[in-house]
Amino acid sequence: MGAVVILLSAINVLLFLHSSTAAIPTRKTYIVHMKHHLKPPSFSTHHEWYKTHLQSLTSSSQNSLLYTYTIAYHGFAASLYPHEVDLLRQSDSVVNVYEDTFYTPQTTRTPEFLGLDKLNFSTGRSLPELNIAAQDVIIGVLDSGIWPESESFSDVGMSNVPSRWRGKCQSAPDFDPNVHCNRKLIGALYFAEGCKDSGSCSKEIQSPRDHDGHGTHTASTAAGSIVANASLFGYAKGTARGMAPQARIASYKVCWNEICAGSDILAAFDRAIMDGVDLLSVSLSNNSTTYYGDAIALGAFAAMEKGILVSCSAGNAGPWKSTVVNTAPWVITVGAATLDRDFPATVTLGNGQKLEGVSLYSGKLEMENKLLSLVYQQGGNSSSNLCFRGSLDPNMVGGKVVLCDRGINDRVEKGLVVKEANGVGMILANTPETGEELLADSHLLPAVAVGRKAGDVIREYVKTEKNPTVVFSFGGTVVKVKPSPVVVTFSSRGPNAIAPQILKPDVIGPGVNILAAWPETVGPTSLDVDTRKTSFNIISGTSMSCPHVTGVAALVKAVHPEWSPSAIKSAIMTTAYTQDNTNSMFRDSALDGTFSNPWAHGSGHVNPQKALSPGLVYDIRIQDHIKFLCSLDYSMDEIQSIVKRINFTCANKFADAGQINYPSFSVLFGIKTKRVVRYTREVTNVGAAGSEYEVAIDAPSSVTVTVKPQKLVFKKVGEKLQYTVTFVSKKDVKPGNAFGWISWKNAENEVRSPVAYSWTTHLN
Repeated sequence: MGAVVILLSAINVLLFLHSSTAAIPTRKTYIVHMKHHLKPPSFSTHHEWYKTHLQSLTSSSQNSLLYTYTIAYHGFAASLYPHEVDLLRQSDSVVNVYEDTFYTPQTTRTPEFLGLDKLNFSTGRSLPELNIAAQDVIIGVLDSGIWPESESFSDVGMSNVPSRWRGKCQSAPDFDPNVHCNRKLIGALYFAEGCKDSGSCSKEIQSPRDHDGHGTHTASTAAGSIVANASLFGYAKGTARGMAPQARIASYKVCWNEICAGSDILAAFDRAIMDGVDLLSVSLSNNSTTYYGDAIALGAFAAMEKGILVSCSAGNAGPWKSTVVNTAPWVITVGAATLDRDFPATVTLGNGQKLEGVSLYSGKLEMENKLLSLVYQQGGNSSSNLCFRGSLDPNMVGGKVVLCDRGINDRVEKGLVVKEANGVGMILANTPETGEELLADSHLLPAVAVGRKAGDVIREYVKTEKNPTVVFSFGGTVVKVKPSPVVVTFSSRGPNAIAPQILKPDVIGPGVNILAAWPETVGPTSLDVDTRKTSFNIISGTSMSCPHVTGVAALVKAVHPEWSPSAIKSAIMTTAYTQDNTNSMFRDSALDGTFSNPWAHGSGHVNPQKALSPGLVYDIRIQDHIKFLCSLDYSMDEIQSIVKRINFTCANKFADAGQINYPSFSVLFGIKTKRVVRYTREVTNVGAAGSEYEVAIDAPSSVTVTVKPQKLVFKKVGEKLQYTVTFVSKKDVKPGNAFGWISWKNAENEVRSPVAYSWTTHLN
């Protein structure tokens, strides 16, 4: 499954574009103190009087009135332009008008974890100003639709929809555009022709509405509005908010019963581009081996040409090598990592051993701290250790806790199998394939997930103890967990199988145990038998990390509306960090806690604050993307299917696909045939005039790296300078891989590029 998220305080405030640009009047939230006793008798309530008085003095619409206060305060709160504030202050019925102030919320964690509550800018912008700027940014989400009733899609306090918007909301038996769309959810369309033709979506009403949950979760993660007291049955309780809480959302439903046809996806791309979205979030993937055969790559290229950045999930097929998907250089590919929040639970064995795990159990706690019998691999079926359907004997597991090995079948389905066999609880134990990755699920019975090491201890205990027993205890929600972030096992890894000269994934973001909006008709496990209702759910996947980065990209777009998709992508990549909250290199849950590498984490973990002011960016021209495609030895027809042009040529194609102006490096050496690789890159100064940068290099002992020039001096903003880096492999290096980095530094910025090195005997 995909991903989740959370958001920022969003209140209307003035946006300053650049110090050289005049301020554009924008709405802010104000509290208006009224002379309560002056209410005319013609109004039955103060609310009616406030609303009428506001509209008589201003051009505000009815929706500008946010609150009416009757006990704690005499007055109201409204979203107002500066000239409207002046008019209200001149009214005899108004005592005064005060600009709203801000408080620090206790969030559902990812905004705080990403530092979004501490944003500040050298250009003088404040956080509220950034939020207001984001109201001009429209995020399109290609997914399973939207649950419009969610509070995460409230438009309270938002200004009118940008006049450039050309999209619409589509009517359906369960979807009324006049009711379900607003100034937040400004577009909702569905695309089902390809799915219908396959016969896969006949059971679902054709509508923009989400009956799965995935699309609602991803959309609210990217740009959900602020919702207080959000939680999943008390877990992760706080203020839910998307990464760009004031950005607009347009939903394009392309998935039906978890089937997403490529033809529907392309149609959605086509419409989204025409509608005028600024970014697209696509938490979908397949295993295409070419770019010209991949609907997402095709649609994303057309979007990129129109200035639209496309953010894609890296896939959930880790930890195996070359499993990363959505690897085109014109998209930003996002892997997954943990955040510093956890849901601890303890398993205490009958011999006194205490083992830590995670749980989202929220039912009655009569079994907590109660001694229960424990069984493992019981019954007549060899797959009983995996708890497949039909594998457990109720006579053997009834009234007991069942130990289930994590395998290929769905985690929550295992819990259902145990429950149907009359088991009273489950321990879900990782195997070597999943390592120490801990994913919390809202199981239908008390359940604790444990890592491989703890699982091995429990397995050995059950096998050797005559009457094994266990006690569960549940710890609720904890934050500031160390170490974090940790690269999660399921996150797909490089190298790039289509173009190994392009390092993928590009970045990682929060993708584990993410709280976000959820349809109230879908149980948290998504199982048909799960009748529990919740407005928010906790799920995991690169589908969750993708919209986190989409939302961050929306903030960058809000601050730098003139930047190209590749410049925004570069800003996110080159400012990413690679040290966790213990000041150690990232650990990899698949490697028993040992260190991660760029094939797993790309350039690093997204860092919103630094991405807003990256100093330098690597921009990529359309013609360079064409040269890249030509270097893959595609036929002219295959390339034309991507670039959609007749008058292009491959006469000046790159000799090496790695010559494209990418913000990272993937260097391929032949053991005997190719020991020197040379790339030229161009960087654009988006910092101050007169900026100077010096290079810093970290390389493995098997490679000599030289960069010329070693210093870049930019006389003006927007100036472009080139540098050439030469990689020389030492002789007799064995096949394998290594990693390093190249950085351009000054007092304000570090523009960092990871480098992956590979040695093979098959390179010409």
